Amino acid sequence: MTPEQLPIEQYDAQLAEKVSRLQAMMVPFAAPDVEVFRSPVSHYRMRAEFRIWHDGDDLYHIIFDQETKQRIRVDQFPAASELINQLMAELMAALRDNRTLRFKLFQIDYLSTMSNQIVISLLYHRKLDEEWQQAATLLRDALRAKGYQLHLIGRATKTKIFLDQDFVDESLPVAGRDMIYRQVENSFTQPNAAMNIQMLEWALNVTQNSQGDLLELYCGNGNFSLALARNFRRVLATEIAKPSVASAQYNIAANNIDNVQIIRMAAEEFTQAMNGTRSFNRLEGIDLTSYECETIFVDPPRSGLDSETVAMVQAYPRILYISCNPQTLCDNLATLAETHDVSRLALFDQFPYTHHMECGVLLTRKA
Repeated sequence: MTPEQLPIEQYDAQLAEKVSRLQAMMVPFAAPDVEVFRSPVSHYRMRAEFRIWHDGDDLYHIIFDQETKQRIRVDQFPAASELINQLMAELMAALRDNRTLRFKLFQIDYLSTMSNQIVISLLYHRKLDEEWQQAATLLRDALRAKGYQLHLIGRATKTKIFLDQDFVDESLPVAGRDMIYRQVENSFTQPNAAMNIQMLEWALNVTQNSQGDLLELYCGNGNFSLALARNFRRVLATEIAKPSVASAQYNIAANNIDNVQIIRMAAEEFTQAMNGTRSFNRLEGIDLTSYECETIFVDPPRSGLDSETVAMVQAYPRILYISCNPQTLCDNLATLAETHDVSRLALFDQFPYTHHMECGVLLTRKA
């Protein structure tokens, strides 16, 4: 397989293998059957990053084979959105004869949306000056004249120049409502938008008729918090990354949601605050005791939950856990299964044609 060809005919078999593997991993926890959510078989990635190769007068995108480290030229990338593919070709055609914009350019990052917006970041091994900014402005205007809703960014060491904005606003149809999500360049967003919609709708389904409030750790730009807000009285969410917190605050206002509170802290810090072992100025004016959280939602990094946070989440009757690494999920479940049962299990095929799996479990406290 090359980057310009997807083995679409193998998709069903590969997905079946993942389902079988996940079911086997969950046997020790007496998990129910896997609920399976398929990805589109092409154009599913909303973001992509490519190195740029200079070959005399020519210029093109490349990726590196992970096993052989060989350089592979990429003119089209069917895993990425159709918008990214269109602009890959447009951009190379515009950059080849533009010395100001191509000089020491080594990488291009694309972040697109289902709402047809895109932000493109050009990364350089040199200082960016006024001449670069003028040339970049002309390029942006030329592409906009072709109908693209496009924003352009230049990056170099300790430098970031954005000509008007460094974000796009995504609109996702989630269980009958259009949810607006601001996505900032170089910040985390779910890469597979179609799968993200299915994850949000599954989370809404398993939390139907919930009692009390929701606590969420690692909330990012509010992706889950805002969608789930309709199922709870109030939502209290934590996030450590400043750009994500700012996006989350924007998204709360953009979606006219009035029952979500975002706190900028790490999950470990919040655990200390909840346990009363540390006090934080950031929590001034927030009465943690007023929240009646019957459900806690976690979507941790690949490393999973640390032992203190695992102990903390066990205090909640229901735990909703989204994981991008089933192995660390199972490590956490070894402890969580002492107090909770796995009542729902889902596989979200976020990364087709790879061994990676995204999964979700709903844990309910043992009777």
